[in-house]
Amino acid sequence: MKKKKLGAGILLILAAAAVLGGCRKQTEPVSRSGFLLNTFVTVTLYDSEDEAVLDGCMDLCRDYEGLLSRTIETSEIYRINHRQPGTREMEVSEDTAEVIKKGLSYSRLSDGAFDITIEPISSLWDFTSENPKVPDPELIAENLPRVGYEKISVDGNKILFSDDETTIDLGAIAKGYIADRMKEYLLEQGVESAIINLGGNVLCVGSNGGKPFRIGIQRPYASHSETVGVVEVEDMSVVSSGVYERHFEKDGINYHHILDPKTGYPYENGLTAVTILSRESVDGDGLSTTCFSLGLEKGMDLVNSLEDTWAVFITDDGVLHCSEGMDQWLKEE
Repeated sequence: MKKKKLGAGILLILAAAAVLGGCRKQTEPVSRSGFLLNTFVTVTLYDSEDEAVLDGCMDLCRDYEGLLSRTIETSEIYRINHRQPGTREMEVSEDTAEVIKKGLSYSRLSDGAFDITIEPISSLWDFTSENPKVPDPELIAENLPRVGYEKISVDGNKILFSDDETTIDLGAIAKGYIADRMKEYLLEQGVESAIINLGGNVLCVGSNGGKPFRIGIQRPYASHSETVGVVEVEDMSVVSSGVYERHFEKDGINYHHILDPKTGYPYENGLTAVTILSRESVDGDGLSTTCFSLGLEKGMDLVNSLEDTWAVFITDDGVLHCSEGMDQWLKEE
């Protein structure tokens, strides 16, 4: 593990990318943005000017939000969370089953430090409110026994429940899955150079005219123009989770959105952020939260045990900790 002093934390932004050159036809990048998945979603094409492809990609993102959101009343996750008492199994789409299965795999991998059944607790916290408040401690204590990934399982396209109380929140993994599906769509449309940015989940399609994409790492709590470094990657996912993304301060305490399933309160483990580089965004999404939840030592051990996966951990003293092989991607500015 290598340490470097860079700052108190990181948040991903897109660094400026050059226009494609060389022997290929030069095109101006075209983009489409929208507020989806409770964040700003941007898709940028570097080798195509086809507006219909951009529209199709955003429509696909919107369709998946309608499937996996816990707040949209027509979604499958909402239907699961509001099932009739006594329901012990529900059939869902192949996509929903796959995301839940992936979430359960990271729940098991972390021994519950990451848990997709956190919904009874996460629904008590509102980090986007104009006047956010710490939930009533009695409500948190009352709902903690409802959390436990062992209470659900997946059999084909069926979700099986052991009780009536277990509910699901896929917020820590759904964006990664959706980004991967958007990439599949772009490749099917003949796009070979693009960036999909789902608010901190950045997925690169191919390269930037034969050169790596440069993904900026923002100084925490600062403007998006202040970076502490960049990673140079091709055809990879870069996902960050940190205590400064969705948070509020009360009585001198910073309350952030990464909640401990065992206490119902935000993790306090000395970490400010974790960034994961991986081939698929669903893994980067799940691992960024999983590794943050596990803490520096256990999270680093996990990343170092995985193939084609690299990480940067930032501790609250401003020290950057790199996993094995991370130096090949990270370029300080």
